[in-house]
Amino acid sequence: MHLAQMNLAHMRAPKDSPELVSFMAGLDPLNRLAEAAPGFVWRLKGGDGPEDTVEHVYGDHLLINFSVWESRDALWNYVYRTVHLEFLQRRREWFLRIAEPYSVMWWIPAGYEPTLAEGMERLTLLKAEGPTPSAFTFKNFYDPEDSSEAASLPAAAEARK
Repeated sequence: MHLAQMNLAHMRAPKDSPELVSFMAGLDPLNRLAEAAPGFVWRLKGGDGPEDTVEHVYGDHLLINFSVWESRDALWNYVYRTVHLEFLQRRREWFLRIAEPYSVMWWIPAGYEPTLAEGMERLTLLKAEGPTPSAFTFKNFYDPEDSSEAASLPAAAEARK
């Protein structure tokens, strides 16, 4: 099993604004760091340039990060033991505070590539039900053995079979 994670950030201004210059300048290096990190599997990409942001229909000022990792430890090490932590600590400079869950994780079979719609479905599930084996966070984490095959593949994925 691999760990899928998605997080959202509501930008304080458009991505090409002066307020976000320092964040946008660090985005490409952070993405390259993630891709080179031990345990990294995949990430949703929006393009090949330095502003590799994902195009979506969920709002103009919403930035989405969506990736897959071999384990909780691999993701934890990238998030909290690399320069990524410095960006995380500065998030209030660039992003609005969100009162509801904005980050979600779930287990997927190795080799499976989740969709953005699935990620949004998992986030909605987390908001509605709180942490479960189907949608959880670092704080309220579930191990792969806590998840069944049904919990690993949401309704959107089942419909594609």
